[in-house]
Amino acid sequence: MKQKTSSKIFLPVIFSFFVMGFVDLVGVATGYVKQDFNLSDKMAQLIPFMVFIWFALMSIPTGIFQDRMGKKLTVNIGMILTGIGLLIPFVYYTLPTALIGFALLGIGNTILQVSANPLLIDISAKDSKAANLSLSQLIKAIASMLGPIITAGLALYLGNWKIVFPLFAAISFISALWLSMVKIDESKPKKAPATFKSSFALLKHPYILITIIAIFFMVGFDVAMNTNIATFLTSTFSISLEAASMGIVIYFASLMTGRTIGAILLRKINIKIFMVVSTLLAIVGLIGIILSNNLLLTQIMIFVTGIGFSNVFPIMFALIVEKKPDYANELSGLIILAVSGGAIIPPVVGFFSDIFGVIATIYVLILCMLYIAYASYYVIKTD
Repeated sequence: MKQKTSSKIFLPVIFSFFVMGFVDLVGVATGYVKQDFNLSDKMAQLIPFMVFIWFALMSIPTGIFQDRMGKKLTVNIGMILTGIGLLIPFVYYTLPTALIGFALLGIGNTILQVSANPLLIDISAKDSKAANLSLSQLIKAIASMLGPIITAGLALYLGNWKIVFPLFAAISFISALWLSMVKIDESKPKKAPATFKSSFALLKHPYILITIIAIFFMVGFDVAMNTNIATFLTSTFSISLEAASMGIVIYFASLMTGRTIGAILLRKINIKIFMVVSTLLAIVGLIGIILSNNLLLTQIMIFVTGIGFSNVFPIMFALIVEKKPDYANELSGLIILAVSGGAIIPPVVGFFSDIFGVIATIYVLILCMLYIAYASYYVIKTD
Protein backbone atom coordinates (compact mmCIF):
# COMPACT_ATOMS: atom_id res chain seq x y z
CA MET A 1 0.00 0.00 0.00
CA LYS A 2 1.20 3.46 -0.83
CA GLN A 3 0.60 4.79 2.67
CA LYS A 4 3.37 2.57 4.01
CA THR A 5 6.02 4.79 2.39
CA SER A 6 4.16 8.12 2.37
CA SER A 7 5.83 10.73 4.59
CA LYS A 8 2.52 12.62 4.65
CA ILE A 9 1.07 9.74 6.65
CA PHE A 10 4.19 8.44 8.39
CA LEU A 11 5.28 11.76 9.96
CA PRO A 12 2.11 12.64 11.93
CA VAL A 13 1.83 9.02 13.11
CA ILE A 14 5.45 8.87 14.26
CA PHE A 15 5.15 12.31 15.90
CA SER A 16 2.38 11.00 18.14
CA PHE A 17 5.17 9.06 19.88
CA PHE A 18 6.83 12.39 20.70
CA VAL A 19 3.65 13.35 22.56
CA MET A 20 3.67 9.89 24.14
CA GLY A 21 7.08 10.75 25.62
CA PHE A 22 5.56 13.59 27.65
CA VAL A 23 4.45 11.01 30.24
CA ASP A 24 8.10 10.68 31.30
CA LEU A 25 7.93 14.23 32.58
CA VAL A 26 6.64 12.43 35.68
CA GLY A 27 10.27 11.53 36.48
CA VAL A 28 11.65 15.02 36.96
CA ALA A 29 8.26 16.35 38.18
CA THR A 30 8.28 13.80 41.01
CA GLY A 31 11.45 15.38 42.37
CA TYR A 32 10.06 18.92 42.16
CA VAL A 33 6.62 18.06 43.58
CA LYS A 34 8.32 16.15 46.40
CA GLN A 35 10.44 19.22 47.11
CA ASP A 36 7.55 21.71 46.77
CA PHE A 37 5.24 19.84 49.15
CA ASN A 38 7.90 18.24 51.41
CA LEU A 39 6.84 14.65 50.66
CA SER A 40 8.50 11.43 51.83
CA ASP A 41 9.93 8.99 49.27
CA LYS A 42 6.87 6.78 49.76
CA MET A 43 4.38 9.66 49.31
CA ALA A 44 6.27 10.99 46.29
CA GLN A 45 5.67 7.69 44.51
CA LEU A 46 1.95 8.57 44.46
CA ILE A 47 2.75 10.71 41.43
CA PRO A 48 3.95 7.91 39.11
CA PHE A 49 1.23 5.71 40.62
CA MET A 50 -1.45 8.22 39.55
CA VAL A 51 0.02 8.22 36.05
CA PHE A 52 0.52 4.52 35.47
CA ILE A 53 -2.40 2.91 37.33
CA TRP A 54 -4.55 3.85 34.33
CA PHE A 55 -2.64 1.39 32.19
CA ALA A 56 -4.27 -1.33 34.31
CA LEU A 57 -7.74 0.23 34.23
CA MET A 58 -8.02 1.71 30.72
CA SER A 59 -5.95 -0.46 28.38
CA ILE A 60 -8.43 -3.25 27.63
CA PRO A 61 -11.42 -0.87 27.22
CA THR A 62 -9.28 1.25 24.90
CA GLY A 63 -8.36 -1.81 22.81
CA ILE A 64 -12.06 -2.69 22.50
CA PHE A 65 -12.96 0.93 21.64
CA GLN A 66 -10.34 1.20 18.90
CA ASP A 67 -11.36 -2.17 17.48
CA ARG A 68 -14.74 -0.59 16.77
CA MET A 69 -13.95 3.10 16.24
CA GLY A 70 -10.49 3.01 14.65
CA LYS A 71 -6.91 3.60 15.74
CA LYS A 72 -6.43 7.13 14.37
CA LEU A 73 -9.42 8.52 16.28
CA THR A 74 -8.18 6.79 19.43
CA VAL A 75 -4.68 8.27 19.03
CA ASN A 76 -6.17 11.77 18.69
CA ILE A 77 -8.29 11.35 21.82
CA GLY A 78 -5.17 10.30 23.71
CA MET A 79 -3.20 13.37 22.60
CA ILE A 80 -6.04 15.76 23.50
CA LEU A 81 -6.41 14.27 27.01
CA THR A 82 -2.62 14.48 27.42
CA GLY A 83 -2.76 18.20 26.67
CA ILE A 84 -5.62 18.80 29.11
CA GLY A 85 -3.83 16.89 31.86
CA LEU A 86 -0.70 18.98 31.39
CA LEU A 87 -2.60 22.25 31.69
CA ILE A 88 -4.33 21.52 35.02
CA PRO A 89 -1.30 21.76 37.39
CA PHE A 90 -0.12 24.88 35.58
CA VAL A 91 -3.44 26.71 35.92
CA TYR A 92 -3.77 25.84 39.64
CA TYR A 93 -0.84 24.18 41.44
CA THR A 94 -1.65 22.21 44.57
CA LEU A 95 -0.86 18.61 45.43
CA PRO A 96 -4.45 17.46 44.61
CA THR A 97 -4.50 19.29 41.25
CA ALA A 98 -1.03 17.96 40.44
CA LEU A 99 -2.29 14.43 41.10
CA ILE A 100 -5.43 15.07 39.00
CA GLY A 101 -3.34 16.49 36.16
CA PHE A 102 -0.96 13.55 36.19
CA ALA A 103 -3.91 11.14 36.34
CA LEU A 104 -5.30 12.70 33.13
CA LEU A 105 -1.81 12.54 31.65
CA GLY A 106 -1.79 8.83 32.49
CA ILE A 107 -5.22 8.26 30.93
CA GLY A 108 -4.21 10.09 27.75
CA ASN A 109 -0.94 8.20 27.58
CA THR A 110 -2.67 4.86 28.11
CA ILE A 111 -4.94 5.58 25.15
CA LEU A 112 -1.94 6.68 23.08
CA GLN A 113 0.12 3.60 23.89
CA VAL A 114 -2.72 1.21 23.07
CA SER A 115 -3.50 2.85 19.73
CA ALA A 116 -0.32 4.44 18.34
CA ASN A 117 1.74 1.22 18.21
CA PRO A 118 -0.78 -0.81 16.15
CA LEU A 119 -1.45 2.26 13.97
CA LEU A 120 2.28 2.43 13.19
CA ILE A 121 2.28 -1.32 12.44
CA ASP A 122 -0.63 -0.73 10.04
CA ILE A 123 1.39 1.71 7.93
CA SER A 124 4.65 -0.31 8.08
CA ALA A 125 5.89 -2.94 5.67
CA LYS A 126 6.20 -6.42 7.20
CA ASP A 127 10.01 -6.42 7.27
CA SER A 128 10.21 -2.97 8.89
CA LYS A 129 7.72 -3.30 11.75
CA ALA A 130 10.26 -3.95 14.54
CA ALA A 131 12.61 -1.28 13.17
CA ASN A 132 9.80 1.28 12.93
CA LEU A 133 8.66 0.44 16.45
CA SER A 134 12.24 0.98 17.60
CA LEU A 135 12.30 4.30 15.72
CA SER A 136 9.03 5.27 17.42
CA GLN A 137 10.60 4.59 20.80
CA LEU A 138 13.56 6.75 19.74
CA ILE A 139 11.16 9.62 19.04
CA LYS A 140 9.53 9.01 22.43
CA ALA A 141 12.97 8.99 24.08
CA ILE A 142 13.81 12.37 22.54
CA ALA A 143 10.75 13.89 24.23
CA SER A 144 11.60 12.02 27.44
CA MET A 145 15.17 13.38 27.39
CA LEU A 146 14.09 16.94 26.61
CA GLY A 147 11.64 17.00 29.53
CA PRO A 148 14.23 17.10 32.37
CA ILE A 149 16.49 19.50 30.41
CA ILE A 150 13.68 21.97 29.72
CA THR A 151 12.25 21.64 33.23
CA ALA A 152 15.63 22.19 34.94
CA GLY A 153 16.36 25.11 32.60
CA LEU A 154 13.03 26.77 33.39
CA ALA A 155 13.65 26.30 37.12
CA LEU A 156 17.17 27.75 36.95
CA TYR A 157 16.66 30.63 34.52
CA LEU A 158 12.99 31.60 34.91
CA GLY A 159 12.38 30.35 38.44
CA ASN A 160 9.28 28.37 37.41
CA TRP A 161 9.68 24.74 36.32
CA LYS A 162 5.91 24.45 35.72
CA ILE A 163 6.09 26.45 32.46
CA VAL A 164 6.94 23.11 30.84
CA PHE A 165 3.26 22.13 31.22
CA PRO A 166 1.62 24.63 28.80
CA LEU A 167 4.54 24.21 26.38
CA PHE A 168 4.02 20.44 26.10
CA ALA A 169 0.22 20.86 26.14
CA ALA A 170 0.38 23.10 23.05
CA ILE A 171 2.50 20.52 21.22
CA SER A 172 -0.06 17.81 22.13
CA PHE A 173 -2.95 19.79 20.66
CA ILE A 174 -1.03 20.68 17.48
CA SER A 175 -0.03 17.04 16.96
CA ALA A 176 -3.68 15.94 17.28
CA LEU A 177 -4.70 18.51 14.66
CA TRP A 178 -1.91 17.33 12.32
CA LEU A 179 -2.93 13.68 12.52
CA SER A 180 -6.61 14.52 12.02
CA MET A 181 -5.76 16.10 8.66
CA VAL A 182 -4.47 12.87 7.02
CA LYS A 183 -6.43 9.86 5.77
CA ILE A 184 -5.21 6.43 6.84
CA ASP A 185 -6.52 3.09 5.57
CA GLU A 186 -6.45 0.99 8.72
CA SER A 187 -6.36 -2.81 8.75
CA LYS A 188 -9.62 -4.53 9.65
CA PRO A 189 -9.43 -7.76 11.71
CA LYS A 190 -11.13 -10.76 10.08
CA LYS A 191 -12.92 -11.84 13.23
CA ALA A 192 -15.62 -10.81 15.67
CA PRO A 193 -15.12 -7.45 17.44
CA ALA A 194 -12.86 -7.45 20.47
CA THR A 195 -14.36 -8.07 23.91
CA PHE A 196 -13.01 -8.39 27.44
CA LYS A 197 -13.38 -12.17 27.14
CA SER A 198 -11.50 -12.42 23.83
CA SER A 199 -8.73 -10.20 25.23
CA PHE A 200 -8.11 -12.09 28.47
CA ALA A 201 -8.54 -15.48 26.77
CA LEU A 202 -5.24 -14.81 24.99
CA LEU A 203 -3.44 -15.12 28.33
CA LYS A 204 -4.14 -18.86 28.26
CA HIS A 205 -1.40 -19.08 25.65
CA PRO A 206 1.91 -19.54 27.60
CA TYR A 207 3.91 -17.53 25.05
CA ILE A 208 1.53 -14.57 25.41
CA LEU A 209 1.40 -14.79 29.21
CA ILE A 210 5.18 -14.96 29.71
CA THR A 211 5.89 -12.12 27.29
CA ILE A 212 3.09 -9.92 28.68
CA ILE A 213 4.56 -10.32 32.18
CA ALA A 214 7.92 -9.32 30.70
CA ILE A 215 6.31 -6.09 29.47
CA PHE A 216 5.09 -5.50 33.06
CA PHE A 217 8.65 -5.69 34.37
CA MET A 218 10.07 -3.69 31.44
CA VAL A 219 7.85 -0.70 32.10
CA GLY A 220 8.22 -1.04 35.86
CA PHE A 221 11.98 -0.96 35.35
CA ASP A 222 11.81 2.06 33.04
CA VAL A 223 9.59 4.16 35.31
CA ALA A 224 11.48 3.21 38.47
CA MET A 225 14.76 4.11 36.78
CA ASN A 226 13.31 7.42 35.60
CA THR A 227 11.72 8.42 38.91
CA ASN A 228 14.46 7.21 41.28
CA ILE A 229 17.79 7.82 39.56
CA ALA A 230 17.93 11.49 40.61
CA THR A 231 17.16 10.56 44.24
CA PHE A 232 19.78 7.80 44.07
CA LEU A 233 22.46 10.21 42.81
CA THR A 234 21.48 12.93 45.31
CA SER A 235 21.68 10.50 48.22
CA THR A 236 24.82 8.67 47.09
CA PHE A 237 26.95 11.64 45.99
CA SER A 238 25.39 14.55 47.95
CA ILE A 239 24.65 16.69 44.87
CA SER A 240 21.74 19.07 44.18
CA LEU A 241 18.46 17.90 42.63
CA GLU A 242 19.20 19.96 39.49
CA ALA A 243 22.61 18.29 39.10
CA ALA A 244 21.16 14.85 39.89
CA SER A 245 18.43 15.38 37.28
CA MET A 246 21.17 15.11 34.66
CA GLY A 247 21.19 11.41 35.54
CA ILE A 248 17.68 11.25 34.03
CA VAL A 249 18.98 13.10 30.96
CA ILE A 250 21.85 10.59 30.63
CA TYR A 251 19.41 7.70 30.91
CA PHE A 252 17.12 9.04 28.20
CA ALA A 253 20.12 9.98 26.05
CA SER A 254 21.20 6.35 26.26
CA LEU A 255 17.69 5.22 25.28
CA MET A 256 17.81 7.59 22.32
CA THR A 257 21.24 6.34 21.27
CA GLY A 258 20.25 2.69 21.65
CA ARG A 259 17.05 3.13 19.69
CA THR A 260 18.91 4.89 16.90
CA ILE A 261 21.19 1.87 16.70
CA GLY A 262 18.18 -0.45 16.94
CA ALA A 263 16.26 1.32 14.16
CA ILE A 264 19.22 0.51 11.89
CA LEU A 265 20.37 -2.93 13.09
CA LEU A 266 16.89 -4.43 13.54
CA ARG A 267 16.42 -4.23 9.76
CA LYS A 268 19.46 -6.47 9.30
CA ILE A 269 19.90 -8.91 12.20
CA ASN A 270 17.84 -11.46 14.15
CA ILE A 271 15.67 -9.55 16.62
CA LYS A 272 15.61 -12.39 19.18
CA ILE A 273 19.40 -12.53 19.46
CA PHE A 274 19.43 -8.73 19.65
CA MET A 275 16.96 -8.98 22.55
CA VAL A 276 19.14 -11.35 24.59
CA VAL A 277 22.31 -9.27 24.09
CA SER A 278 20.42 -6.10 25.05
CA THR A 279 19.07 -7.63 28.26
CA LEU A 280 22.49 -8.88 29.37
CA LEU A 281 24.05 -5.46 28.69
CA ALA A 282 21.42 -3.78 30.90
CA ILE A 283 22.21 -6.20 33.75
CA VAL A 284 25.94 -5.45 33.41
CA GLY A 285 25.18 -1.72 33.64
CA LEU A 286 23.10 -2.17 36.81
CA ILE A 287 25.83 -4.22 38.48
CA GLY A 288 28.27 -1.45 37.52
CA ILE A 289 26.05 1.13 39.27
CA ILE A 290 26.11 -0.94 42.46
CA LEU A 291 29.88 -1.38 42.40
CA SER A 292 30.72 2.23 41.49
CA ASN A 293 31.67 4.81 44.12
CA ASN A 294 32.48 7.52 41.56
CA LEU A 295 29.88 9.90 40.07
CA LEU A 296 31.31 9.86 36.54
CA LEU A 297 31.60 6.06 36.48
CA THR A 298 28.04 5.77 37.82
CA GLN A 299 26.81 8.06 35.04
CA ILE A 300 28.62 5.87 32.50
CA MET A 301 26.95 2.78 33.96
CA ILE A 302 23.56 4.52 33.77
CA PHE A 303 24.26 5.08 30.07
CA VAL A 304 25.27 1.42 29.58
CA THR A 305 22.08 0.29 31.34
CA GLY A 306 19.96 2.50 29.09
CA ILE A 307 21.72 1.27 25.93
CA GLY A 308 20.96 -2.31 26.92
CA PHE A 309 17.36 -1.60 27.88
CA SER A 310 16.55 0.72 24.97
CA ASN A 311 15.11 -1.78 22.48
CA VAL A 312 13.60 -4.52 24.63
CA PHE A 313 10.07 -3.05 24.63
CA PRO A 314 9.65 -2.50 20.86
CA ILE A 315 11.17 -5.92 20.13
CA MET A 316 8.87 -7.70 22.59
CA PHE A 317 5.86 -5.72 21.30
CA ALA A 318 6.60 -6.81 17.73
CA LEU A 319 7.12 -10.45 18.77
CA ILE A 320 3.83 -10.56 20.69
CA VAL A 321 1.74 -9.04 17.88
CA GLU A 322 3.41 -11.22 15.23
CA LYS A 323 2.34 -14.30 17.20
CA LYS A 324 -1.38 -13.53 16.63
CA PRO A 325 -1.70 -10.63 14.15
CA ASP A 326 -5.50 -10.90 13.84
CA TYR A 327 -5.70 -10.08 17.55
CA ALA A 328 -3.53 -6.95 17.35
CA ASN A 329 -6.08 -4.74 19.15
CA GLU A 330 -6.60 -7.19 22.01
CA LEU A 331 -2.87 -7.83 22.30
CA SER A 332 -2.14 -4.12 22.28
CA GLY A 333 -4.63 -3.71 25.12
CA LEU A 334 -2.98 -6.52 27.09
CA ILE A 335 0.48 -5.10 26.44
CA ILE A 336 -0.53 -1.68 27.71
CA LEU A 337 -2.35 -3.34 30.62
CA ALA A 338 1.10 -4.68 31.49
CA VAL A 339 2.39 -1.11 31.40
CA SER A 340 0.71 -0.88 34.83
CA GLY A 341 4.07 -2.21 35.98
CA GLY A 342 4.98 1.46 35.94
CA ALA A 343 2.46 1.97 38.76
CA ILE A 344 3.42 -1.10 40.78
CA ILE A 345 7.23 -1.32 40.65
CA PRO A 346 8.07 2.29 41.75
CA PRO A 347 6.12 2.01 45.07
CA VAL A 348 7.90 -1.32 45.64
CA VAL A 349 11.19 0.47 45.02
CA GLY A 350 10.16 3.29 47.38
CA PHE A 351 9.19 0.76 50.08
CA PHE A 352 12.53 -1.05 49.96
CA SER A 353 14.42 2.23 49.62
CA ASP A 354 12.84 3.58 52.82
CA ILE A 355 13.78 0.38 54.69
CA PHE A 356 17.18 -0.57 53.25
CA GLY A 357 18.42 2.67 51.66
CA VAL A 358 18.62 3.84 48.04
CA ILE A 359 20.94 0.99 46.99
CA ALA A 360 17.87 -1.29 47.27
CA THR A 361 16.51 0.56 44.22
CA ILE A 362 19.14 -1.04 42.00
CA TYR A 363 18.57 -4.54 43.38
CA VAL A 364 14.85 -4.32 42.55
CA LEU A 365 15.77 -3.17 39.02
CA ILE A 366 18.11 -6.16 38.62
CA LEU A 367 15.28 -8.53 39.58
CA CYS A 368 13.11 -6.95 36.87
CA MET A 369 15.83 -7.47 34.27
CA LEU A 370 16.40 -11.09 35.31
CA TYR A 371 12.78 -11.92 34.49
CA ILE A 372 13.09 -10.11 31.15
CA ALA A 373 16.20 -12.23 30.44
CA TYR A 374 14.17 -15.37 31.20
CA ALA A 375 11.36 -14.26 28.85
CA SER A 376 13.93 -13.57 26.12
CA TYR A 377 15.31 -17.08 26.55
CA TYR A 378 11.77 -18.53 26.39
CA VAL A 379 11.02 -16.69 23.15
CA ILE A 380 14.14 -18.11 21.50
CA LYS A 381 13.52 -21.62 22.89
CA THR A 382 9.95 -21.72 21.53
CA ASP A 383 10.86 -20.39 18.06
